[in-house]
Amino acid sequence: MNHSIYHRRSIRKYSDKQVPKEMIAQIIDAGRMSPSAKNRQPWRYIVLGGENKSEFLQHMWKGIIREENERAMLPDSKNGIPDAKNTWKIMMKAPILIVVLNTNGKNPFDVIDSDGRIAEICDTLSIGASIENMLLKATEMNLGTLWIANTCYAYKEITEYLETDQQLIGAIALGYADESPAQRPRKNMEDIVEYRL
Repeated sequence: MNHSIYHRRSIRKYSDKQVPKEMIAQIIDAGRMSPSAKNRQPWRYIVLGGENKSEFLQHMWKGIIREENERAMLPDSKNGIPDAKNTWKIMMKAPILIVVLNTNGKNPFDVIDSDGRIAEICDTLSIGASIENMLLKATEMNLGTLWIANTCYAYKEITEYLETDQQLIGAIALGYADESPAQRPRKNMEDIVEYRL
């Protein structure tokens, strides 16, 4: 049994202790080994720390504020902006951010056809598997992580800062945990499984 599956937690408080580059490489290597649709391996990771992380977060903050006060790209999701601001504060405290890109993906604000949508779904599932491998490897190494999707509020600002046209999926905060949260509730097995054997 992989105990890291059951011990993994979403960490929102981090110590100042720095994460060695060798450990980060092991975590990303675990992500690299995950399965992917048609073996496309559509993931790309940008590791940010120090001043690079600070610059990234400045651009993310600009996007969140634009989304809140100016032309919103996600007008029906404005109620999530307070949570995005809180996530931003967590990202400020984490020593390392790993930005996650889909190398095959297009801008999510562009229209794509049905074939493109299916390919995008398959690649997103593949990237999710890669991220989960990374989270579990980090847990195994006594590191804390938080899987972040709130980058969506600053999609334009972040991709321009990174100078990429690859699809921004999200980010992972990484560091030594400064908290030990209890497991959050999970749905009961009988509520999620239908056996047709």
